Amino acid sequence: MKIIIVGAGEVGYNIASRLASENKRVVVIDKNPEALRRLTEDLDVQVITASGSSPKVLNDAGIKEADILLAVTDSDETNLVACLMANMISPTTKKLARVRNTDFDPYHERFKKENPHIDTIINPETEVVNTIRKLMDVPGAVDVGAFADGKVKYVGIRLDKASPMAGIRLIDFPSRFGEDRPLIAAIIRNNEVIVPRGPNILEPGDLIYFVTQTEKLEKMLKLFGQKIEPIQRALIIGGGRIGERLAKILEKDSIKTKIIEADIDRCHYLSQQMDKTVILHGDGSDQKLFIEENVRQSDVIVSVTDDDETNILVSLLAKNLGVQNTITRIGKSNYFPLLATIGIEKVVSPRLSAVSSILQEVRKGKVLSDISIFGERGEFIEAIALETSDITDKPLRKISFPKGSILVCIIRDGQIIIPAGDSVVKPGDRIIMFAVKQAVKKLEKLLTVKLDFF
Repeated sequence: MKIIIVGAGEVGYNIASRLASENKRVVVIDKNPEALRRLTEDLDVQVITASGSSPKVLNDAGIKEADILLAVTDSDETNLVACLMANMISPTTKKLARVRNTDFDPYHERFKKENPHIDTIINPETEVVNTIRKLMDVPGAVDVGAFADGKVKYVGIRLDKASPMAGIRLIDFPSRFGEDRPLIAAIIRNNEVIVPRGPNILEPGDLIYFVTQTEKLEKMLKLFGQKIEPIQRALIIGGGRIGERLAKILEKDSIKTKIIEADIDRCHYLSQQMDKTVILHGDGSDQKLFIEENVRQSDVIVSVTDDDETNILVSLLAKNLGVQNTITRIGKSNYFPLLATIGIEKVVSPRLSAVSSILQEVRKGKVLSDISIFGERGEFIEAIALETSDITDKPLRKISFPKGSILVCIIRDGQIIIPAGDSVVKPGDRIIMFAVKQAVKKLEKLLTVKLDFF
């Protein structure tokens, strides 16, 4: 598979890294030689220093032989023109574009049906806002997502020593918790991802990722000593695109919302866009302002400025003032290993959202979703089992899954089936798998042969 990436920023770099590690042929185009130098030093990819919206450059990059074009520069206009040129030169090449400006939202469907015929429009900021909204109502969760059109949830939650699951071997879960036991997909311990097996014991302090039917989520949370707590008051630090989108959603949910924004012109703009949200001009990391606004009354504080350091400082300040439910936007991947050690666990990342959206589209066949967790160290893959699959119609114990991967659950007729050695996957079943980053490449080989995903 040949993939051309226009844009060598954080998203372009990270998706190139993932695809190159999976032995895809990758060409990256960018006008910034420094950004491309980082790629050539770290990755086995071809680079071209030029504008990715130029038809000549696209031709030189081999657009006619490319399976996919990913346009992920910081300029929506550049991304749209790159897709337009690619469509004119090579109509059969699949096109994905990152488009973030809300002004383009009403035209997304036309972009798909008319020129430039973009197959998938990616707006990571929209995905981040949706994730923030899900995290808000589960204060104890550090990660929340959905499969099967929202019927199945995955949740990452820190295990408390008072939880009835602490100190229990996974092999003892059936006798202890019965059919309604949580489906443990991954254990994060000492910054390492553990793919669970029967002898594994859950320890206090572990970050546990589990999967459950949405209707049973509240019951599962009780086993962790947590509960769903709908919020009434929210404080957003940063009135950029993410802050604006989030505030509009919270207004529809009748949640009392305030935005603190440092740019006075942006404050004037937001005040014209919002119906009920209170807009405050000031520095979101100013402790005096926090105290004046009585942040302790806020059920959640969401820091989504464009500056990672400011967001981290705001979350730490809020926790110091007694607000436990904080959500932090982070852009730089090198911060992820450090955040949990300083008490910041609810983290959202537009970059990771973009990478997950792109991987879902890059993978061929019946892959429905591809979600990276824990700074891309693990990956959930949701797919449809095909009739021709070698994984179907045979007991799971007879299938050799790569080390570091696990079949988390089978979804059949809307019901979750907990996999066991004698479980059988039927054609048409939805299956959810989890794999550590190092196992994804081997899992791809298995799925290429067995499931015709790729």
